[in-house]
Amino acid sequence: MKLTTAGSTLQAAAEVAAVSAAKHVREAETDRRLPRASIDSVLAAGFARHFVPTRYGGDSGTFGALLPAVATIGASCASTAWVASLIAAAARMAAYLPEAGRAAVWAGGPDALIVAGLMPGGEAAAGGDSWRLNGQWPYVSGVDHSDWALVCARAVRDGRDEYRFFAVPRPAYRIEPTWFNVGMRATGSNTLVLDDVRVPASHSVSLRVLADGPAPGEDAPCHQVPMKAANGLTLTGPLLGAARGALHRWWSLIGPKLQRPGPAISGPVDRLAYDMVLARSGGEIDTAGLLLERVAQVLDEGAVTPYEESRNGRDCALAAEYLSAAVDRLMRGSGSRGQADGEDLGRFWRDVVCGAGHSGLQFAARAGGFARHAAEAVNDR
Repeated sequence: MKLTTAGSTLQAAAEVAAVSAAKHVREAETDRRLPRASIDSVLAAGFARHFVPTRYGGDSGTFGALLPAVATIGASCASTAWVASLIAAAARMAAYLPEAGRAAVWAGGPDALIVAGLMPGGEAAAGGDSWRLNGQWPYVSGVDHSDWALVCARAVRDGRDEYRFFAVPRPAYRIEPTWFNVGMRATGSNTLVLDDVRVPASHSVSLRVLADGPAPGEDAPCHQVPMKAANGLTLTGPLLGAARGALHRWWSLIGPKLQRPGPAISGPVDRLAYDMVLARSGGEIDTAGLLLERVAQVLDEGAVTPYEESRNGRDCALAAEYLSAAVDRLMRGSGSRGQADGEDLGRFWRDVVCGAGHSGLQFAARAGGFARHAAEAVNDR
């Protein structure tokens, strides 16, 4: 994928961040959240500002530049890549806030670390020019290091309700340590809690606005695409990198074994079996990468049709299945060495399988929408 100058800068910075992620991966796994050093490297690389509008000091960047940068970090640490990808996506969502809300979020500069609770976890009651917000939002990745949070809630005004996103600053919410999953351990995806917090109307935007696509007052392609068209790429980019990291680690374990003769008791190593694992898993990872590159290309064109939106969702879910299958095969083909406690291959395996199980990457949920739009596309020809 050809990168723009800004994209090349992000890629170079991501390579530096990947070194930091690898250095701190053991600490992060143990603490179940990223250390400050890893967060600082992600911010220095430019992930928080990548989709921030240029008039607030950001890059209004492309998805085509973000994907390889996220994957680069994922090849060292999937959790670090996951947080980097999600904070970039959350900043893109913040660009849909009213003008006063955007100005508040980026008052200190474009590198504010914004996290998001996408699933409705609370309720908001209207009161004059503000909302009173209560609720709990689990699985908010990177929340311990956040400056702001965007959370989705059911909002009630004059007997009518809709789903809205609310921007709240760090002092307004508390964090419950609830993240103890087997994979993506270092993402620190803990629970965010709000207790009767007042949120100005200017710090809120309807979910419908994000779903429609264009951000008010913004003309960069990244601010023209509907949320559902882009969400899958946010989740699969880290998995692509982790799968590539798993393939590299698998070969470092298996390659030397193939270079030496086997002991007399077991005979020569069955080279064909390993060739099959390498070829099929490598092919699945490459296929997933090509699918995700097409998703990024569609998003960077700005206007996304309903058919392309549904196809993006299908492609990301399919890519997640390919990546999970590939890493699972590598794990099973690694022998006892690959299954040792503390082995990197096992970490990559846990992270990819966990990430691929995200509700946003379930293939069955994407198949129906794609099939409907595909049928419409065929009928219109």
